[in-house]
Amino acid sequence: MENWGLVTYRETALLVDPENSSASSKQWVALVVGHELAHQWFGNLVTMEWWTHLWLNEGFASWIEYLCVDNCFPDYDIWTQFTTQDYTKALVSDALQSSHPIEVPVGHPDEIDEIFDLISYCKGSSVIRMLHDFIGDEAFRKGMNAYLNEHKYKNTFTEDLWEALGKASGKPIESIMSTWTKQMGFPVLTVTAEQQGTSRVLKISQSKFNANGPLEGDTSSWMVPISIATSANPSEAVQKVVLDKQSITVTLENVKPDQWVKLNPGTVGFYRTHYSPEMLEALLPGIRDQTLPPRDRLGIITDLFALAKAGQASTVDVLKVIEAFKNEKNYTVWTEITSNLDTLASLLMATDFGHLLQEFIKNLCSDVYEKIGWDPAEKEGHLDAMLRALILRVLGKNGHKDVVEEANRRFQAHSSGGDQISADLRSAVYATVLRHGDAATFDEMLRLFKVQDLHEEKERIMRTLGSVKDEALIKRVLEFSISDKVRSQDSVFVLGGACGGKLGQEMVWKFTQENWDLLHSRYSGGFLLSRLVSIATGNFSSEDKAQEVEAFFNTHPAPAAERTIQQSLENIRLKAAWLKRDAAEIEEWLKSKVQS
Repeated sequence: MENWGLVTYRETALLVDPENSSASSKQWVALVVGHELAHQWFGNLVTMEWWTHLWLNEGFASWIEYLCVDNCFPDYDIWTQFTTQDYTKALVSDALQSSHPIEVPVGHPDEIDEIFDLISYCKGSSVIRMLHDFIGDEAFRKGMNAYLNEHKYKNTFTEDLWEALGKASGKPIESIMSTWTKQMGFPVLTVTAEQQGTSRVLKISQSKFNANGPLEGDTSSWMVPISIATSANPSEAVQKVVLDKQSITVTLENVKPDQWVKLNPGTVGFYRTHYSPEMLEALLPGIRDQTLPPRDRLGIITDLFALAKAGQASTVDVLKVIEAFKNEKNYTVWTEITSNLDTLASLLMATDFGHLLQEFIKNLCSDVYEKIGWDPAEKEGHLDAMLRALILRVLGKNGHKDVVEEANRRFQAHSSGGDQISADLRSAVYATVLRHGDAATFDEMLRLFKVQDLHEEKERIMRTLGSVKDEALIKRVLEFSISDKVRSQDSVFVLGGACGGKLGQEMVWKFTQENWDLLHSRYSGGFLLSRLVSIATGNFSSEDKAQEVEAFFNTHPAPAAERTIQQSLENIRLKAAWLKRDAAEIEEWLKSKVQS
């Protein structure tokens, strides 16, 4: 917490143990410390005039935390991770009808907690990143220097920021950026291309992207800074334009017929891109041979997956594109792929063919597993350690025979005082042995929890306890979550760990209802109530469940989580429509892949 003169942290967001802290934990500490210190300028030195402008605090702190870590630890490639940790999360949230503008009117104290959300933090930081890229680093620094000096020890409006950056850059910043902060949502750019001699002519049009597909009569528009790259130099924009109307035509000179063209190099612009089938097909070789930069590879798949969820693309076509990533080596790209597959697995949880997706995932990850193995290579990098942990977690969750056996072997040695599991692998191993273990495994994990002094290790165990599949063990996890062995601030995360399967999700939801008075009184004054609602309802995908959730909150109002409740209901119904629309095609395709 960014109190002026007394910045406070949870132990796990500040303390690092050289032997027992994982690479991901060290990175998390660096980001949180950077975020809270950034508030000394954005929040304390210069303070927003009213909660409507909260993003001036949180959006900037969320952007600067990455700026700090990139300067201190360049090997983290943290801006690529920003794309999955902040940018894509903001896009998913802001596509909902229950989203809100960055600048949101606040008229009651109950509304304040709700805007400490992905829009204020993640969309806020994403549009700042887009603006920084648009005007360049020199003009951005000059404008921010003027803004902070002019308004130090004062209160500001968003317009004060636009004025400073407009003067520094000579660009109409307020006209452009107001379209991003005063209205909710963002555009999807539909792109087609035609070769005309040595030129490539692009037709680009914009429309509001909605999670449930296009809305008839919606004429929302943005002033969109667009960069365009080609395979001649994938990392550099060959042309930059501002889309200030519904559609434009852009002509790229000296582009050969066999060269691909891609919008949004670096995945900086806050929009989705919907390529024509021919343009998408041309990009696939750059994914397979990884000549497309990592941020562009993951940008393609995250946009295509979102389009499929919204009914604007086929989920099977997404799975076919995902196959092109089989030789992928980048940690952050794998994070995006596995996140999307986790979402799909959650959707198929209620079907009788979810096991087919498990087989697809195991096959997809097999090559990278063979390359990265269990033990670090000499002089291995930070991201290699994180990739290994990610792949082992995914394969363990999906029942990869060799991974499960090796996880059990290492856990037995670790728990008996033999060779200790490296900090980077503990979460993956713990989750795997619990998922495929029995009551004895669960009891041993509780024993390890009790003897730990390092809270990071306690938290690791707490977050993985819910990996168990047996009903009696899940019940023990739920009881443990509200016991005196778990801090109140951690209970929600224990419950979240139990939602990885259909039975666990049902039990967590029932437990939440039965213990609502306790949980509501515990969290009514903070963001954890919203987190609890999201966790308890987040994996459902039927209209029956939507009605059940709606009925419960109609009789158990939670004003501080009202927007989250509406978002949960919207998400449940969106997934129900997605499943109804694509289930048969997904099942048929997965069967053909598994049988082959």
